[in-house]
Amino acid sequence: MAPPLLSPLSTLLLSWVFLSVQSQSSTSAITTILLPRSNNRFSVTDYGAIGDGNHYDTQSIQAAIDDCSVAGGGLVRFPGGNYLTATIYLRSRVVLEIEKGATILGGTSLSDYPRESRKWYVVLAENATDVGITGGGVIDGQGLEFIERVDPRKNVMVSWNSTGDCYGDECRPRLVGFIDCRNVKVWDVRLTDPAYWCLHIVRCQNTSIHDVSIYGDFNTPNNDGIDIEDSNNTFITRCNIDTGDDAICPKTSTAPLFNLTVTDSWIRTKSCAIKIGSASWFNFEGLTFDNITIVDSHRGLGFQIRDGGNVIGITFSNIKISTRYYDPSWWGRAEPIYVTSCPRDLNSKVGSISDLLFVNVSAVSENGIFLSGCKGGLLSNLKFINVNLTYRRWTTFMDGLIDYRPGCRGLVNHSIAGIVMEHIKGLEIENMNMRWSDGHTRQWNNPLDFMPSTVNDISLLNFHSGL
Repeated sequence: MAPPLLSPLSTLLLSWVFLSVQSQSSTSAITTILLPRSNNRFSVTDYGAIGDGNHYDTQSIQAAIDDCSVAGGGLVRFPGGNYLTATIYLRSRVVLEIEKGATILGGTSLSDYPRESRKWYVVLAENATDVGITGGGVIDGQGLEFIERVDPRKNVMVSWNSTGDCYGDECRPRLVGFIDCRNVKVWDVRLTDPAYWCLHIVRCQNTSIHDVSIYGDFNTPNNDGIDIEDSNNTFITRCNIDTGDDAICPKTSTAPLFNLTVTDSWIRTKSCAIKIGSASWFNFEGLTFDNITIVDSHRGLGFQIRDGGNVIGITFSNIKISTRYYDPSWWGRAEPIYVTSCPRDLNSKVGSISDLLFVNVSAVSENGIFLSGCKGGLLSNLKFINVNLTYRRWTTFMDGLIDYRPGCRGLVNHSIAGIVMEHIKGLEIENMNMRWSDGHTRQWNNPLDFMPSTVNDISLLNFHSGL
């Protein structure tokens, strides 16, 4: 990615474009946000940063950021070098300019991070306005240093759960986080090797992410690409994401999520390329995904609604998908499209999914589409228009399983089909071609698998299936 021209700074900060919405009405408009003009530039080397990758530069980096913010904002510049650091805090009106040839290296010791696990990030902005990261350089979480044991199925990772501040096996630092921020922009930067989630957007308003390259070790669990949580008006475009776990993952934990648009991006993952959920306590509304290429992934487009939130009005258009089996320790069974709503456990509420549109979608896959609502949480008003599905086997992993994880019914033995459906009211298919491309798939060349007692109001127009 070629770095943008960053001088003068007014060119950098004058005009950020976001997809803006009146959140309650879900009507969108393009809004231009004007940020403060500034010519302030602060180099971390002027504050004593060494950049040799061995000595911690945390104090020098933080001093440059703080002075930049106090001066009214501007750029904090990282010249070529490797800057080892504990958590650094991004302030309002500050943009980190990590130049090409420069890398921010996250520390790998517990002492490098705050006491509260929710603040375990290499770079963290909290309650900040008009903030960003750019420059053509790299932020590296050194995630391989957190591998406790290499396992050919899935690496076993270090967990800092001994702190008592978090539990289970997911107690590791994330890479970059924006929490309760407004007007966030991340562009022309490489985010690599996170120990846990890579880019985390939490309760933010107006976020633009473009021309970002994300890489995570393909055998490392929980190294999600971009997690958008409880945030509104988020625009993602021209991103390449190659990682072990979910690539783009909207979640709702404390508030609804409105207005997410993702376009013109490339994804490879051993988990789900685009996954809504599984954290889903509040609603998702007004999400659009267009011109996305998904390759060699365990699951393509996924919905895991488990906590009582509702999904309304989601569009996928111009999507190319290739999905395959990986070890079943990873969630997913090579489904190109996976739409599920079921309670996570006996204490969970039932959520619903409605008004989904899939248009101009093509997929080559080792398994079929899975559409599953539940009693009290039906899938409704699903539309598939201009969809081409090619089914063939090329790995040796076991098939014949439906994957309801997390929660629900877990892994269940079930014959596979072109589309498996249950608990649906309202399904329209127009111009769908389903093809089995070799003899190995003859054992599962059933195009549609459903029970009439749980699936109602189906419309098929120009539906074709054959070898």
